[in-house]
Amino acid sequence: MAKTNISETRKLTDADINEKIVGIRKELFDLRFQQATRQLEKTHRFKEARTELAQLLTIQKERIRSNTSSGSH
Repeated sequence: MAKTNISETRKLTDADINEKIVGIRKELFDLRFQQATRQLEKTHRFKEARTELAQLLTIQKERIRSNTSSGSH
């Protein structure tokens, strides 16, 4: 997975963001499993995946917050 720019990530639809979140969580699970069985070669992917996941979750929460605040007025 290539590093994505935050502005490119903001252009994604809600469904795409949810799909990416699920994919990254699965990847992190696989990375932890590989680490436990001593098969992990790309240890840097932990940090990259966690950062990407945090960005996606932040964008998702921003959208939820803006939808609920604009819908209540």
